[in-house]
Parts: sequence; structure tokens; C-alpha cells
Amino acid sequence: MLTRFAILPLILALSLPTCKKHESSTPKTAAEPAPSSSTASSEGAAPTSPGASADGAIATSAPASAPGANAKAAVDQTAEVIIYGYHRFVKKVHSAWTEILPEDFEKQMQELKNRGIPVISMQDMLAWKRGEKNIPARAAIISFDDGWKSQYEVAWPIMKKFGYPFTLFIYTEGVRGGKFGGGEAITWEQLAEMRDAGVDIQAHTATHQDLKKPYDKVTKKHLNAQEYQQWLDAEIGGSKQLLEQRLGIKANCFAVPFGNWNQQVKETSMRSGFEAMFTVYGRPITFRTPNDAIGRYLMEANKPKVFTDAIAAIATSGGSGAAPVAQIGATNLQSKPADGETIRNAMPLVTANLTAFGTIDQGSVKMRMSGLGVVPVSFDPKTQTASYQVSQKLRDKSVTVIIEAMSGGKKVQAQWMFAVDETGSAPAPAASPKK
Repeated sequence: MLTRFAILPLILALSLPTCKKHESSTPKTAAEPAPSSSTASSEGAAPTSPGASADGAIATSAPASAPGANAKAAVDQTAEVIIYGYHRFVKKVHSAWTEILPEDFEKQMQELKNRGIPVISMQDMLAWKRGEKNIPARAAIISFDDGWKSQYEVAWPIMKKFGYPFTLFIYTEGVRGGKFGGGEAITWEQLAEMRDAGVDIQAHTATHQDLKKPYDKVTKKHLNAQEYQQWLDAEIGGSKQLLEQRLGIKANCFAVPFGNWNQQVKETSMRSGFEAMFTVYGRPITFRTPNDAIGRYLMEANKPKVFTDAIAAIATSGGSGAAPVAQIGATNLQSKPADGETIRNAMPLVTANLTAFGTIDQGSVKMRMSGLGVVPVSFDPKTQTASYQVSQKLRDKSVTVIIEAMSGGKKVQAQWMFAVDETGSAPAPAASPKK
């Protein structure tokens, strides 16, 4: 009997390490991914299951110990996004560049659906650019500027019909009760209702002025350097703070009024805590598009072709299986005019040194300019310099230049922006800092 009791503890002791070894060899289940931040999905779209990308591709499960690195590895960096910007919805158009008929807007939303272009949220796009989640190979984003009540009364029901998410860029003094919040303005109560329904609400300054000019139209005062910076802080950072306080949200996106900005505006935006700054100079957004100058296609009633041109821009490029585009920083171009520069000549010679592109395939250099489209660029292989002499006065105050070429079978692209001010009233901003 004593012998039995003496042997039993010995057997138990020997069996315990075996159990522990078996337990440790069983792989632990990775933590479930966080729910999508998207406010809504395209009508008829199937929900994305854990481990599946937004375009249906199955991604490898990330180990729980290092989710960040694995999430970035799974992101499709060849995807492309187009962003549309709308303003006011009216029964009769009086100001074509800011107004559109409701029926025309609804037709455009239907066209996105017919063409199979998913509409995603702004926050999904930013999460993709952070390398945190996948998005469809080509997608669109819808945004509305200023804060007109027709966005609540007309546009929102149409967006609900299609199940499309969207972003409102609000200038705070334009809300009902503010300095410029008249009878056609949206109210704080309506904004709160839209917020509760999942609408993304972001900043568009306090008083909707041209931030590039050191002049406050509200106080009718020319600003010195110190006053100009204080004014920018109030317009940009102040609008963010008020939106966050009144609505209890986190504003991480900022849209520049009129698309006018300089390096100081850009730096103030980033310093104020915004993750991204948006302009009105539309172009396809890639994984490597800088967050501090994201272009949107501004929709105008008398230019419906802009809508279809934007779709065409991503219809034959990007997407799953396409070769990724290598992005070259503007500071590596030695461009003239320089990135962020303000020039007085509206017919400049535009040049860029493409040495950073590598060995360029003959005849592959292309240059695009906002307001002009594709221009007849010349390329000197000896100096690696691309050039174009503007032959007619540039109409846009801010000009985006996009240059691309094939190098070793891979597309390489770079872009920069400069401003044109023939009056000489705008201060010349400093060039973009080296990255």
C-alpha cells in the first residue's frame, strides 16, 4: 500500500511536463482584426471577412506579436483612388463652378455603380496609406465642401440610396449662426445627426479665405509675418478645435479653400495635427502620394466630362497585378519652377532633372500640367533633363506638374507644384523640405 502511494506522485510529476509541452506546441489563435472604420459600404457589396482584403483577395493571417509589419506587407500598393469634390445642390444653376443639379449628381453616383467603381470612405483610404488595411484596386471617394444645407437635404438622401460613405469639409463660421452662416447653411444639429449616422466631418478653415495671401478679408487688414502665422493658426488649427469641441470628433483631414496654398500653409496644417491636406487639383491618388497635397476633382455643372475623365484615369492603370509606380520626391528633381515656388511669369519654361529616375527608356517621358493635360515635353538624354515651354498663359494660380517615365520596365513618377502670381502680391514660399 505504501509503495502504491509513493509511486503515484512520481507518475503525476512525470506527466506534468508532457502536458505543458503539448500545450505550448498548439498555435495560439491570432486576435480578431478590428472592425472597419468605413461608415458604409457600396450597395450590394459583400462584407469583408477576417483575413480577406477589401477586393476579395485572401491575405495571410498576421501573427499577434507583430500586427503592424504584417499588415503593411499585405496592402496592395498598386491600388488607386479618385476623390470628387462637390458644393451646392440647386434646382437651377447660377454659379456653375460650385453648383450642380440633384439629378445630375444622382446620375454620377449611378455611373460609379454601373462601372463597378466602389465608393470608400476617406478614413479607409488613409488607413490604406498608413499600411493598415486594403482597399479595392480602384475606388472613388465623395466629398462635399463648405456646409450647405442642400448637402443635408438633397445629397445625403442620394448617398443613403446607394449606401455610399462620404466626407464633409466644413468651414466653421459658415455653419448656421456663424459670421457667414445664412439661411442656406447647414446647422450644428444637422451635422450632429450626420455624425451619429457615420458621416465623416472634417475641417475647411474658419472663414474660408485664400490662405496663401497675408490679408484677412474679415478684418480688412494686411498682415505682417507674425500676424500672418497667427492668422493661419486660427483659420486652420482653430477650425479643427471648434469642430472637435462642438461635435466630439477627431478631425484629421483639412481641405484648403480654393486650392490655394503655400509651404507655410502646408506646414501649419501638419503642425495643427492634420494627417492629410486636400486641394482641388484632381489626380489619381496612389499609395505614395504625399499626404500634404492630395488632389480632388472639383465637380462643376458645366464640366461633366471631368467626372468621366477621372474614372478613365484609373480605368487602365493601377489595380491588382499592375506594376507598382515608384514615386520620386520633388526635391530630387531640381525642377524649375521649384516645388512650392511662386513665380511672376505665367508662361514659364518648366524643367526637371530626371537623374533620380535611373536609366530612362527612350520615348517614355510624359509630362502633365493641371489646366493643360499632357504637354509636348522634350527630353535630353545627355543631361537627363525634361523641359516644356508653356505657350499660353497659365490660368490656374496653383499649377501641378506630373512627370513620369519608364525605367527598366518600371514606371517612375514625380510631381510638384508651383504658384503663379503676376501681381506680385503673394509671398514666395520656401521650397519643400528635403525628405
